[in-house]
Amino acid sequence: MKRQLAEKSGRDGERRAAIWLKLKGWSILAERRKTPLGEVDLIARRGNVVAFIEVKWRKRKADLDHAIDEYRLQRVAAAAESIAHEYATKGEDIRIDVMLLAPGAFPRHIVNAWQP
Repeated sequence: MKRQLAEKSGRDGERRAAIWLKLKGWSILAERRKTPLGEVDLIARRGNVVAFIEVKWRKRKADLDHAIDEYRLQRVAAAAESIAHEYATKGEDIRIDVMLLAPGAFPRHIVNAWQP
């Protein structure tokens, strides 16, 4: 039951992140894209940039500072690399972003969070 609640909260966070990105002019290309190397929560395009976005939802704003780590970013980067050719078809720049969300907190969009 606890796992199901966490899954529901995660999906809720991803939905909120997608709405926020759309308001900022992004087009959502894919949600919850699974690959053999991992999952990318959102894939979005704005202008000449395709972003592979990891979304983290926490119950408390204070927990957002520790929501993402290098291991998770590396998994997202590996997954993104394996499918980037499907989304960046016209030579767009690609990057790994992170969206951090919590109740009562303004969404925090960390641009280009992964730089190997």
